[in-house]
Amino acid sequence: MKAPRGLPAELAAVDRCLVMGVVNVTPDSFSDGGDHFDVESAVAHGMALTREGADLVDVGGESTRPGAARVTSAEEARRVLPVVRELAAAGLVVSVDTMRSEVAEAALDAGAGLVNDVSGGAADPAMAKLVASAGVPYVAMHWRGHSAGMDALADYRDVVAEVVAELQQRLDALVAAGVDPQTVVLDPGLGFAKRPEHSWAVLARLDALLALGRPVLVGASRKGFLGTLLADGAGQPRPTAMREDATTAVTALAAAAGAWAVRVHQVAASADAVRVAARLRGSASPAGGPCGVPS
Repeated sequence: MKAPRGLPAELAAVDRCLVMGVVNVTPDSFSDGGDHFDVESAVAHGMALTREGADLVDVGGESTRPGAARVTSAEEARRVLPVVRELAAAGLVVSVDTMRSEVAEAALDAGAGLVNDVSGGAADPAMAKLVASAGVPYVAMHWRGHSAGMDALADYRDVVAEVVAELQQRLDALVAAGVDPQTVVLDPGLGFAKRPEHSWAVLARLDALLALGRPVLVGASRKGFLGTLLADGAGQPRPTAMREDATTAVTALAAAAGAWAVRVHQVAASADAVRVAARLRGSASPAGGPCGVPS
């Protein structure tokens, strides 16, 4: 899948699925909330993820776990801007994970090169104008509502068809607002307003998302649908920290299916997995394939 327009040249030239490392500057994220809440720790974590093989890092200051309450714009900015600034100054490609245009704008000014918006622009109508003006890659996720109430919105007759249709509608709305469609990356929003069976169904049909003609980002890392699958004999979900092997399996499958990038908390194993997937895709095509790499 062709890289989105506006991506730094060094990443646009990478001929495989990219690995996006997660830097949560929050006290309450579902997986690692509080682990990197201060600036020094968050910056060190972002640097460590890069050394482990992350192609870019995604810095967020507001938890989007199910049931999470929102923080103020000022608090979100206070959390992320120093981290974005230091990581960008160190030469990393930085994405800002935010639904707010004012936070995104400040992060871009601080050196971020991408905007990752779990609402796909639905939470803040000003977001489309900002990314249209900035011309940066923009990740638009499938979203039906804020975290506090999203579980009640997991109602589908045909989850794959509905997610694809709703992402197409969001893409159309962004383009109508002036966003260059070539800058847009689509994210199916695994776990967002989706029960485990919904996430699995969508993950199994990445081809339907890729048919929309835009790069696809897959964020499965440590999510609840993996914990449910790996539940113990008493039906207790596998603890979050023990879902890394399953996350790596999803990375390999998503990369082999043609995903543009995967978003993960631990990078090293996924960095290996995307290279394995690229090598296999290259071997499967007489011409080397769009994701082929040298042997």
